[in-house]
Amino acid sequence: MSGGTDPGARGGTLEELLRELVEIGPDALRQAEFEQTQSILDRLAGKTIRSATVEEKRIVLETSDGDRYFFFGFMGDSGA
Repeated sequence: MSGGTDPGARGGTLEELLRELVEIGPDALRQAEFEQTQSILDRLAGKTIRSATVEEKRIVLETSDGDRYFFFGFMGDSGA
């Protein structure tokens, strides 16, 4: 058995995985966060929002049934 790597793991070695993560651009991360946010908002259809709070790094929504939803990472723009 070879030490330290899982041959079935995506990316192979830790160094390869880190290289893949570094290659992900901020616009791609922003887009992924936006898509996840849209999915959550779609599930909120028909619910009543009791409160919405805009904080420095997140938005917090609380529904009338007491559920709280946190949205991170998509605020701002790419500067382009």
